[in-house]
Amino acid sequence: MRIHADQEKCCGAGSCVLAAPDVFDQRDEDGIVVVLDAEPPAGLHDAVREAVAICPAAAISVSD
Repeated sequence: MRIHADQEKCCGAGSCVLAAPDVFDQRDEDGIVVVLDAEPPAGLHDAVREAVAICPAAAISVSD
């Protein structure tokens, strides 16, 4: 799994951080998504897929 986050689309809601805190963080200055691990281990894939599904701006995508 490879994660891509579009920082231009991100609205800073933080849903991704709540769903997968080991994979996502937010910039302090504006709350925009930061990917901590673009290729997370298999044990985190379900949490990442949840983050993708609940992102209100559809700013996160994954590829296998």
